[in-house]
Amino acid sequence: MSSSWGNIPTWAYDAAQALMQSLKVVDPLTYAHCCRVGEMSRKLARDAGLNEYQQKLAEFAGLFHDIGKIGVPQEIIAKPGKLTDQEYEMMKCHPVLSEEIIKPLATHEFFAEILPGIRGHHERVDGRGYPDKKNGDEIPLIARIILVVDTCDAMSETRAYRKGLPMEVVYEELKRCSGTQFDPQLVQIFLKAHEHWKDQKQDQDTLNYLIKKIA
Repeated sequence: MSSSWGNIPTWAYDAAQALMQSLKVVDPLTYAHCCRVGEMSRKLARDAGLNEYQQKLAEFAGLFHDIGKIGVPQEIIAKPGKLTDQEYEMMKCHPVLSEEIIKPLATHEFFAEILPGIRGHHERVDGRGYPDKKNGDEIPLIARIILVVDTCDAMSETRAYRKGLPMEVVYEELKRCSGTQFDPQLVQIFLKAHEHWKDQKQDQDTLNYLIKKIA
């Protein structure tokens, strides 16, 4: 697949399906979360005015953002109570682990370009995120996109340690943390666009349509 802005290798979709199948076997909930984040990252990138190639970068980076949780013990991933400080530090390793899993594919430029978004998806615009404590525009745009939709999905879905929150509560939290945790422009775009996404026809050619066909 190619465009005037860049190209996606023909084997990218097969590689993605193989990697995501591995994640689904180990952690089905994280797999489903990654599929949703990949799709929403593409949509937010589109609504933020990024071109088609950049939208695909956002989609693949969103899809793979948490694949490193394969390397985090399941008793931590699925723990119903609060994590200990040591467990939280182990959890915080997952963006780097995700980057390491995808890095062998980065001999192709497309996969090299998604690595910063994967590594940086827990950076905060106020510099208090991880793993590199970048701030503001130092954080790759795709990482900032993923953080917004990742937080929305994580808060709205029921987890082992809490029930999912109503969407109006999620929206208020995004507003509250706009400018500290989140890019305020992206939050503004997301809040205007998100409620309309469910009414948009699913693009049958998207990566996530293929991924969701994994049995």
